[in-house]
Amino acid sequence: MAGSRQLESMKEVHDLAVAKSRLFSATHEEILRGETTDVYFVKTLDLLRACGQADKPVVAEVFARGSGIFAGLPEVLELFREKPGLEVESVAEGDPFSTKETLLRIRGPYSSFGMYETVLLGMLASASGWATAARECVEAAGGKPVLSFGARHVHPAVAPVMERTAVVAGGCQGASCILGAKLAGIEPRGTIPHAAILIVGDTVKVAETYDRFLPEGEPRIILVDTFKDEAEESLRVAESLKGRLSGIRLDTPGERGGVTADLVREVRWRLDQAGYEKVQIIVSGGLNPDRIRVLAQAGADAFGVGSYIAHATPRDMTMDIKMVDGTPIAKRGRLPGLIENPKLKRVLTTEPLHAKS
Repeated sequence: MAGSRQLESMKEVHDLAVAKSRLFSATHEEILRGETTDVYFVKTLDLLRACGQADKPVVAEVFARGSGIFAGLPEVLELFREKPGLEVESVAEGDPFSTKETLLRIRGPYSSFGMYETVLLGMLASASGWATAARECVEAAGGKPVLSFGARHVHPAVAPVMERTAVVAGGCQGASCILGAKLAGIEPRGTIPHAAILIVGDTVKVAETYDRFLPEGEPRIILVDTFKDEAEESLRVAESLKGRLSGIRLDTPGERGGVTADLVREVRWRLDQAGYEKVQIIVSGGLNPDRIRVLAQAGADAFGVGSYIAHATPRDMTMDIKMVDGTPIAKRGRLPGLIENPKLKRVLTTEPLHAKS
């Protein structure tokens, strides 16, 4: 993303023209130029330049107002990779953190990073919220796979960020969003929606067709709650595909009671009784950590989680200036000087401010 020149003044803000016919989400270039920041940070640059202080060396620290799982670091580093004179230290993505623990430290001229405060805090807050929720589900599953199915619950502009975060930082074993999975370094996972079964009109016919065109080695997993009793449909599909059926998915809607522990136990019992002990039960639909624990104990083998991860509360992040020109400083109520954290490691050093001049 080289060449994305940042906004430099309020005049540039006033002159900024936005096309009327476009998607409302910010492009990568708009983010890197600072067009999604709060306007008062651009005003601050104008003011500091007027005072001859814009390039003064400062140290800023980021902390959270609650505990969670840290995520969002790669995007923050991308934000600052070409900004001059910066040194960034951070805890590792996926690390747990406690309230007010120092998570990120930036050293360098204020002009190189100050106007991006809004952007970097938003990146860390959202990603850390998703990572925290995903990790809660993963821990509740007790070693059984959790898949992130949350893309439909958020704006598509951030869906890949969420799904990548759920895998890389949260510990999910898979994601259904194509771009999100690719960004996490894995292939997207998913079966077929109810729409396909409703259009064809028969679950078994869909299963047989699906089995014919699906590449060898890819799991055959079939939804079984569309038309018939879930246990009955599971047996019909198992009889049709025989040993080729990898699993069935229960996604019973809330209007019919949702996926319950009793339903999972019954389906498991009937499959085992018919000789299909190897057929796994994948469950989805309104899952949260408490439901995952109950369903895991009942015999569910894997969990597709959507809204609990997607609707996670962002971790409220704050950035404070802690040193100015080598002198400890802070606004009232905060502690002047650096708050040490042995987990911090240097993750980025950029070219000196005036190296090219």
